[in-house]
Amino acid sequence: MTVSPTRGRFITLEGIDGAGKSTHASWLVDALASRGMTVVATREPGGTALGEMLRDIVLKQRMTHDSEALLMFAARREHVVQVIEPALARGDCVVCDRFTDATYAYQGGGHGVAREWIGALERLVHPTCNPDLTLLFDVPGTESRARLDRMQARGRELDKFEQEAQAFFERVRNVYLARANAEPRRFRIIDAVRPLADVRADLQRIVDSL
Repeated sequence: MTVSPTRGRFITLEGIDGAGKSTHASWLVDALASRGMTVVATREPGGTALGEMLRDIVLKQRMTHDSEALLMFAARREHVVQVIEPALARGDCVVCDRFTDATYAYQGGGHGVAREWIGALERLVHPTCNPDLTLLFDVPGTESRARLDRMQARGRELDKFEQEAQAFFERVRNVYLARANAEPRRFRIIDAVRPLADVRADLQRIVDSL
């Protein structure tokens, strides 16, 4: 008799642009792997060949906000079916840089796409595949805009979201915080304004608790 492996853990990283989320992602993957976990590191939009193609379109091309949300969920469906669900079924730990919370925050809070519309797409695309733990790297919109401006001054080309005004990031942040407050058992809010060492200390405690 073949025994199915225990379902793996699905961890997502969220936050507005400039929060430093991606900076900590590789550290988190290494820290989990050092505990003997098999870790699948992935991102959204992206994660599959089609997803990466759609990522390039979503980050660079101007379009209606509804179309933007639809493309996000098209990429997400491929991602869930091809990468996330198979990894979890094997018992792996999946660490994903952004997931559906980002669509609620960016397309919903930032661009005004109806929450109910996003919710309908969520139920259609991944009705049973949802994060077990979400790390929300939190900074104010003023800090986000300042960090992005410094990146641009150093020669980094900003995508269309990173070029948005501070008010956009404030709306996005507000949705993130509202979602975290509504689901305190899933979310861990990390104050990402603090020095790198302090943020890493928080992450270390979270890894230890896993």
